[in-house]
Amino acid sequence: MRQLRGQERAITGNRQTGLAFAEAYGAGTIDDATDIALRWSRGCARDAGIRTVSTATGAALRMLAATAGAKAIAEIGTGTGVSGIYLLHGMRPDGVLTTVDLEPQRQTFAKQAFREAGFAGNRARFIPGRALDVLPRLADGGYDLVFCDGDLGECTDYLAEALRLLRPGGLVCFAGVFADGRTVDSGAQPDEVLRLRELLRAVRDSSLLVPSLLPVGDGLLCAVKRG
Repeated sequence: MRQLRGQERAITGNRQTGLAFAEAYGAGTIDDATDIALRWSRGCARDAGIRTVSTATGAALRMLAATAGAKAIAEIGTGTGVSGIYLLHGMRPDGVLTTVDLEPQRQTFAKQAFREAGFAGNRARFIPGRALDVLPRLADGGYDLVFCDGDLGECTDYLAEALRLLRPGGLVCFAGVFADGRTVDSGAQPDEVLRLRELLRAVRDSSLLVPSLLPVGDGLLCAVKRG
């Protein structure tokens, strides 16, 4: 038994080292202008008390956008522009990011961050407002990827909207699904964590989706809409 515990400690240590390496690896794949823009954007987020996607999560989003050949992406939760920079880098050069946030001031920061990263103004469409009020106005089947980083309590509603917005073969991604470990904690949890568990079950069990849960950042749930 002592030997087994030692093996578990080694596995845990190796996993932590691997995750740290994944974060550093993602940081090494961006150019100087993007790095400066990301640092500035993350600084604005810290000042505003906003959590941003990790470097490895951002790298995953960029790769997924590129894999989808994304020309149109809808983002729920602009924040200060960190995730948007990664998504724009992965999209086609003529692609447009439609990004929604309840706070217009955050979108002002994101606009500046996108400029600093070298993106033209017509590459992003900023829509202020509550996501569930804005999303019904977007075109059915008009998007290659929907990225959700908004109100966790509304995540299952975002899923329903994403299924409508996505073209066949499109991707939906949810950030923060580990909720700092609370999602798998057997203790009493707030409603938003219970909704996350609902989301995880719904995505896993849906016949319309091919899912994967990526252990980057605070958890990135991804799924492809079947054709």
